Amino acid sequence: MGKAIDLNCDVAEGVGNEELLMPWISSANIACGYHAGDEDLMKRTIDLCLKYNVAAGAHPSFPDRKNFGRTNMNLPPDEVFQIVLEQLTIIGKIAKDQGARLHHVKPHGALYNMAAKDAILAGAIAKAVKVFDASLVYFGLAQSIMISEAGKLNLKTANEVFADRTYQSDGSLTPRTESNALIANEADALSQAIRFAKENKVISLSGEELSLRADTICLHGDGAHAVTFAEVIHKRLINEGIKIKSIQ
Repeated sequence: MGKAIDLNCDVAEGVGNEELLMPWISSANIACGYHAGDEDLMKRTIDLCLKYNVAAGAHPSFPDRKNFGRTNMNLPPDEVFQIVLEQLTIIGKIAKDQGARLHHVKPHGALYNMAAKDAILAGAIAKAVKVFDASLVYFGLAQSIMISEAGKLNLKTANEVFADRTYQSDGSLTPRTESNALIANEADALSQAIRFAKENKVISLSGEELSLRADTICLHGDGAHAVTFAEVIHKRLINEGIKIKSIQ
């Protein structure tokens, strides 16, 4: 059996490029209204997922539309559990009404980055996923606490890597507050994605080669080059003999 990898993208965040992205991805992380989007946009995006056979996932966030969910919030774990469960309930009902079902959950922004380093926070998110639907796949930063905490609850996990973000030597993402956090060059994003897919490796900003399991590669849908990056990465993966498919 040939190698396969998932190509995911954050969508329904108000950019309006969902239909342009869908032909090139296999999984979509749909904003649930707490950092961006609304119920109508969720509905339209789920319809597009059905049209293009893309796995529909929830992209829950801290309740922070002002900062697009990218500012840290120090909330108690029971509150994090509740806000994630609320968002899953909202999008889960919309999916059901559209004749679809959710496939996965990927936390957004600051919630994601904090959970990658905080076992209690990661566990609260994982608990919400399990309570809502234990069959959902939990997307988390590759080989981070998010993955191990979800594993403790026997959730299916996907180690996520990023084509359009730079990495620190510890395997974490470079904070967005730093000027070199994002990869804007098409060739660099393509090279990083292909290396992940073929070798499960990445070069950190300090020049170290890191081994990171890559089950799913993310592209940020709000990036200026999102559609172009998705298309070129998709085509190159296919040319390299790597199948693009959602996590089974």
